[in-house]
Amino acid sequence: MIPAMIPTVTLNDGTAMPQLGFGVFQVPDDGAHRAVATALETGYRSIDTAAVYGNEAGVGRAVAASGIPREELFVTTKLWLDGLSRDGVRPALEASLERLGLDQVDLFLIHWPAPATDNYLAAWEGMQEVRDAGLTRSVGVSNFLPEHLRRLVGLGDPAGTVPSVNQVELHPALQNRDTVAADAAHGIVTEAWSPLGQGAALADPVITDIAAGHGATAAQVVLAWHLQQGRVVIPKSVTPARIAENLAATDVHLTASDLARIDALDRGMRTGPHPVEFNG
Repeated sequence: MIPAMIPTVTLNDGTAMPQLGFGVFQVPDDGAHRAVATALETGYRSIDTAAVYGNEAGVGRAVAASGIPREELFVTTKLWLDGLSRDGVRPALEASLERLGLDQVDLFLIHWPAPATDNYLAAWEGMQEVRDAGLTRSVGVSNFLPEHLRRLVGLGDPAGTVPSVNQVELHPALQNRDTVAADAAHGIVTEAWSPLGQGAALADPVITDIAAGHGATAAQVVLAWHLQQGRVVIPKSVTPARIAENLAATDVHLTASDLARIDALDRGMRTGPHPVEFNG
């Protein structure tokens, strides 16, 4: 069971996923162990890592030491580009599971489409095979644009499963509206990485004004904006006070006017690579 304080979304395969999770991008292995341990003690139950982050072992140690029943946790990891082929998926996931100390993850994502290689379609078939083998409960993608999604969805049987999640860069300055609309059209949940725009959103005067009106922090306002629009978010922090502060975003309730003011902040400003251009 997910703690009552954390809302959930139901994925298109029926799996319940916590809407607010904890990310460990750019956190070293030992630091990830400490940060995830703190996050789990604070009340988080969803942890997002990736093979390329180099911290799956640290995440796994924290999960094992937490004493929290496995069924109460939601663990995500991702397939890196060196496994981007039909036959590369299972060995990559098995290696991740060994580092995590788990028999199964809850969500496994293709990390990037790497369109110049055109290997993501074959990899998607492998993703469904590891799901069918019980190595992951759900499968999805990350950094996929509408054109990539259309090709996946159009594959047809036996590779016709629609991704459950599409994790993309999304924050007030980059709202990725075409991708969000494509996700919705295909029944895919949008998950935001860098949901605070690497902290840039926290200094925006619109955000700080809304925060003052709610007696909340700027981070809580941005996270509440994501949550109220149905997105999954995975903020990252290694500071215990910030870890707790972010979780408390579930108590912030923005008005329609607040949401519209934040919606108007879109500037198309990326903090990470463009999915069309990133090929490893």
